[in-house]
Amino acid sequence: MGLESIIEVVDQEAFAIWFLIGAALVFFMQCGFAMVETGFTRAKNAGNIIMKNLMDFCIGAVMFIVLGFGLMMGEECLGGLVGMPTLGLLTDYTGNAENWSSFVSNLVFCATAATIVSGAMAERTKFAAYCIYSQLFRLLYIRLKPVGFGIPKVGL
Repeated sequence: MGLESIIEVVDQEAFAIWFLIGAALVFFMQCGFAMVETGFTRAKNAGNIIMKNLMDFCIGAVMFIVLGFGLMMGEECLGGLVGMPTLGLLTDYTGNAENWSSFVSNLVFCATAATIVSGAMAERTKFAAYCIYSQLFRLLYIRLKPVGFGIPKVGL
């Protein structure tokens, strides 16, 4: 193993670790948004606000795994407008660390982006309506992301 190949491996792993550190910081932002929203609402709605933020991540993670990551990072189709959604990330466990760290980073960015908007809707919407809105917001986020908003595309 030559020096160039060692440097390349270290560079790839350092990139993946940096992505994961950034993802952890963005995930903490989601917790902060939940606390800010709770502080700006009446005490009787505190549980509802925390539940909305929790479900933002839980439902959003499932949707992102099943559909979102494939649309964002999959093989281009329809003239490059969307990616072909596959479950390749879940079936190919031997993929490189860049794909997994990119997946985690994009997952927390997608969840946190929906949480930011939830503060404006606090105490104004029912829980089910908010969950539906949150998933529609994710579809918009997923489409805008590869076009140039946020982290650059690291392909599958």
